[in-house]
Amino acid sequence: MRASRLLSVLLLLQTRGRMTAQQLADALEVSVRTVYRDMESLAAAGVPLYGDPGHDGGYRLVDGFRTRLTGLTREEAEALSLAGLPGPAADLGLGTVLATAQLKLTAALPEELRDRTGEIRQRFHLDPSGWYAEADPTPHLAAVTDAVWRQRRIRLRYRRWKAPQEVTRTLDPYGLVLKSGRWYLVAARPEAVRTYRVSQILRIQVLEDRFERPRDFDLGAHWQTYLADFDARRLRGEAVVRLTPRILAQLPDLLEPAVARAAQGSAGPPGPDGRLQAVIPIESEEHAVGVLLRLGAEAEVVAPAGLRALMARTISALAETYRQPLDKHEA
Repeated sequence: MRASRLLSVLLLLQTRGRMTAQQLADALEVSVRTVYRDMESLAAAGVPLYGDPGHDGGYRLVDGFRTRLTGLTREEAEALSLAGLPGPAADLGLGTVLATAQLKLTAALPEELRDRTGEIRQRFHLDPSGWYAEADPTPHLAAVTDAVWRQRRIRLRYRRWKAPQEVTRTLDPYGLVLKSGRWYLVAARPEAVRTYRVSQILRIQVLEDRFERPRDFDLGAHWQTYLADFDARRLRGEAVVRLTPRILAQLPDLLEPAVARAAQGSAGPPGPDGRLQAVIPIESEEHAVGVLLRLGAEAEVVAPAGLRALMARTISALAETYRQPLDKHEA
């Protein structure tokens, strides 16, 4: 631990130049007293280190000195794939490893490129979370991550949407996927590879049994296929809807991407009243009511007849609700 910290001190001074003891302590999350001891150890080891006293002083390396200890460990190299995602890296227990890897990478660069990486970090930031939703609580993510890395079989108690809601599964965990702030486990059962939402894991046991991950399994390709199959299974119905040009243009902000694309791609020419007729994929008539109500009066269901009637009943009930004056105790 101390050797790693001493190396971090060298890399910080190499990449940032002069730093005060307090700045080093903040960067390393240690006390100033610990920094003083580390500086004494580095000086005793022959590192050309200078301390400048005064308000503008600090520690610095002699000009031209560069450490050669910038090779990445296996864990650091793995963490670099998440370099733009500090939040998820911390979720997986790789936050400190990622910070060290980035520091080593910066130290290994020529000065002009090192300055460029700092500029890039100030201009681009990746936020994997979705709008209007908080990240799921995932108390078992660390155990799942450990099983994925070590290729250990797991037994978990899982809550799903259909009956029976709570089930026990023994799985080979192939990988983890982060989508819109939610973690998903891709794992194999004897009959198929399935997807499990990590926040729905109630209990988990990491077993001693190891499993062999198929050499040809591609997590990214599997996930894209899963998403396409999921939409095909879920969006099994269609609704014909007449839309104003304005609401048609706003569909990507109001509906999920697959539905908005289908509607805009199927829209015909404007009719006499300026509206366009489009086909929208739906899960069910009951579910479609809530989705289409978001579009307000600028959308009219043409078919199927059952959905049009259900929309009419729902809108009538809403109108009746809002026609009633508020009770004095509710005002």
